[in-house]
Amino acid sequence: MAADYKIDKERRLVISTASGVLAMADVLAHRERLFNDPDYDPNFSQLMDFTPVTQFCIEPGEIRSLAQTMVFSADSRRAIVAPSDLLFGFARMYEILRDSAGETGIRVFRDRDEALDWALAKSAGA
Repeated sequence: MAADYKIDKERRLVISTASGVLAMADVLAHRERLFNDPDYDPNFSQLMDFTPVTQFCIEPGEIRSLAQTMVFSADSRRAIVAPSDLLFGFARMYEILRDSAGETGIRVFRDRDEALDWALAKSAGA
């Protein structure tokens, strides 16, 4: 599976991980599973880890399409881990598009630990 997730209810965090070849269909299937999960709460924070992705097969127009849907609340912190330049650029594009739609809690990181610390800071009152 190219995109999967784990819901950590105690930390109010969704940890999404993509691996291998990632295509638009994988992202859409991930969202569908998440939306239908009874433990999903749009007020949780999210860590999206793209570190294990070996091939990114999503076009800029598809990023714009993905950015049209609000997956989490506007107050949620969503940290994206994108170690490669290509993934970082696409993640920043997504961040900017969502920010212009009023979702200001998305940040892109190269380091997973920094991303996790930032995503969890919401629960600590930061």
